[in-house]
Amino acid sequence: MLISLGNDHAGVEVKKNIEKYLNEKGIKTINRGYDGEESVDYPDYIHKVAEDVDEKKAEVGIIVCGSGNGAAMTANKHQGVRAAICWNKETAALAKQHNNANIISIPSRFLEKEEVEEIIKSFLEARFEGGRHERRVKKIPKQ
Repeated sequence: MLISLGNDHAGVEVKKNIEKYLNEKGIKTINRGYDGEESVDYPDYIHKVAEDVDEKKAEVGIIVCGSGNGAAMTANKHQGVRAAICWNKETAALAKQHNNANIISIPSRFLEKEEVEEIIKSFLEARFEGGRHERRVKKIPKQ
């Protein structure tokens, strides 16, 4: 599995922890995020992750910003992306099971390291349930 990672200045440490967590599990990552200390504009980094997922260069993406909102809004501008803000393991599982999310957005200012790891584990272990959910997911792209 290959996961694209992206973040702004509010998500530097969280992204580094995510990268380490995934790499220790043998999961390869692409770092599209910011690694500095100055304030930056999240779309500059999040669009790169969304492009990786949309163009199938990565299987899924994990994006991080302060609230998770701006990152998710940005990623969802890409036609083939379904980005979900996940603040606990339950929302992460449902994002995959019911919405077939291919990117999760982590709100870095509201979660501890262990919570982020639980979210990622839950998301990666969950499977899309299809059925009635597939009908709904097919209606997401504007025709």
